[in-house]
Amino acid sequence: MTSLQGKGVGLFSLGFALGALTVAILVAMTGTPPAQSREETPDGLPRIGLPIAGLRLADIHDTFSQGRAGGRPHEASDIVAPRGTPVLAVDSGTIVKLFTSRDGGLTVYQFDSSQVYCYYYAHLDRYAEGLAERTAVKRGDCLGFVGSTGNARSVGPHLHFGITRIGPEKHWWGGQPMDPYPMLIQALNKK
Repeated sequence: MTSLQGKGVGLFSLGFALGALTVAILVAMTGTPPAQSREETPDGLPRIGLPIAGLRLADIHDTFSQGRAGGRPHEASDIVAPRGTPVLAVDSGTIVKLFTSRDGGLTVYQFDSSQVYCYYYAHLDRYAEGLAERTAVKRGDCLGFVGSTGNARSVGPHLHFGITRIGPEKHWWGGQPMDPYPMLIQALNKK
């Protein structure tokens, strides 16, 4: 090996080590690896998994456009399931907020790994053991269990599942609501 080749190998090794160190620092600071490319459908929608194992078409209610008390839009799909049914992450990413609200009850907000979409799981009975903000999750990980907290007490146990396209501010609240029903149907047909 010539001296010039040895220097090239040395520079390559140094660059590789610096890249690995940068990734390790990002993971240590944020709790998640850097954003990755995401799988999307031909029409540009995120390709998600099922939020409940064994989900059937009859369990999913297309309620995105329905109005709610006070004239606010629903902007989610309701999925009927028995209390205590495990709620699963539909995509890999990070838990950004665990929150209890008057309407949603016990909730989870999860960003996908590319931080383009926020998944919202509401009316939970309880969280999965060890779930915390800034936890990295993989598609299919248990996040919590179906319940009827918040304003779901009168209608019974179900998962209120919403998706928003988040803006550059990366807020867990707000964002552009997307109808999850077509994505849930596609995930159901893919299994």
